[in-house]
Amino acid sequence: MFDHIGLRVQDLARSVRFYEALLAPLGVVVCMRDDTYAGLGQPGEPKLWLHALAAQDASAPRGVHVAFLAPSRAAVDGFYEAGLRAGAKDNGAPGLRLDYSPDYYAAFLIDADGNNVEAVCYTREA
Repeated sequence: MFDHIGLRVQDLARSVRFYEALLAPLGVVVCMRDDTYAGLGQPGEPKLWLHALAAQDASAPRGVHVAFLAPSRAAVDGFYEAGLRAGAKDNGAPGLRLDYSPDYYAAFLIDADGNNVEAVCYTREA
């Protein structure tokens, strides 16, 4: 059902230390990191993303990011259209996200509570 989850955090270093310690018994490690984010998961497979909130940016989105795994690109398209009909706001129409990976096809919506919800499919279908 879930592909990955993103949390916005006030202190990235503190949060990385916390989740790294908390999840180490489960075999979770820091897979990727820079000054603004960290990706944790099984080695080479980040599934929990921590994103630093800019202290000076009061307009930065709050809430969480949840990505649902879709079985096909058509399902991603359906997720997006159904979400818009249900009252979500567009946060990225369905399409390839080549900056993520060559087969990352996703759509993003903002729900009524400000959460960023995504559907993602990794197939290479046309």
